[in-house]
Amino acid sequence: MCGRYTLTAQEDDIQRQFGLEVPIPEFEPRYNIAPGQKVLAIIDDGKQRRGGFMYWGLVPSWAKDPKIGYKMINARSETAHEKPSFKNLMAAKRCLILADSFYEWKKEDKDKIPFRIMPKNREVFAFAGLWDHWKTQEEERFTCTILTKEANEFMEDIHHRMPVILPKERQNHWIEPVQWQPGDAAQFIEQLTIDDLYAEQVSTYVNSAKNEGPECIQPIT
Repeated sequence: MCGRYTLTAQEDDIQRQFGLEVPIPEFEPRYNIAPGQKVLAIIDDGKQRRGGFMYWGLVPSWAKDPKIGYKMINARSETAHEKPSFKNLMAAKRCLILADSFYEWKKEDKDKIPFRIMPKNREVFAFAGLWDHWKTQEEERFTCTILTKEANEFMEDIHHRMPVILPKERQNHWIEPVQWQPGDAAQFIEQLTIDDLYAEQVSTYVNSAKNEGPECIQPIT
């Protein structure tokens, strides 16, 4: 799974790397992004590529209670195209969720050791995400989920699952404003190449979602 990550880059760098012409409202660097919080995502509606914030934890448009989002922070890429909550989103509501690293906890005996993981050759990258629009008479939310897959050889020593990181040259294709067959989206993910990753052990300070700041990413040597 993917349950915590970072986006510490500067706003102008993000705009330049992802072709965003409009400033990102309310942007600030984040060192410990957690489920339920607002996350920076990019969609393409066919007229404009837009960056903005969505709540992390998918609330399907038909849901009665938005609390369901806490159970839907991730979607398994292998089966999302078959699930009622994700099937139509795989076809038409795909997004980029921006990050520059993610955290995972490795089990060692009774302890869980936090690691910060990131691609070797990229500063800011994109998770493959899905999004939806939930609305009642009283409230409106844009929400998203991060797709995950089985861990690659590098990650399996830390955890058996990992987020789907889109190669730079495949990011535009993932969010192109065309209707796909849900199964085609699943096949697209299955065929992706994976960036070389590296990991740094960090302090258990990051364990609490209440903690924020550079202390979260300070490597333990």
